Amino acid sequence: GNQLAGFGMIRPCQEGYKTGPLFADDAAAANGLFRKLCHVALVGENIYLDTPEPNAEAMAMAEQYGMERVFGTARMYSRFTPDLDLNRIFGVTTFELG
Repeated sequence: GNQLAGFGMIRPCQEGYKTGPLFADDAAAANGLFRKLCHVALVGENIYLDTPEPNAEAMAMAEQYGMERVFGTARMYSRFTPDLDLNRIFGVTTFELG
């Protein structure tokens, strides 16, 4: 319809392409966005998607595309845990902000 169901970005990185952010209302919207974003990548290049592990649908989507775990990270907060709906986060924005 005319409602925003999600948004995403893909960009070249040192090797291949990094996808993120990838935010969507549900797995179907995230999957559609991801497929569209992947059309930007050159054939044969790696595509990376950093999914939050608590989002089982994001992890399943990565597995569906044959992605492999390269590394893991932990979320750490100094005072409080932000009120984030991780079920709508299919690809994190970046780890570099700290």
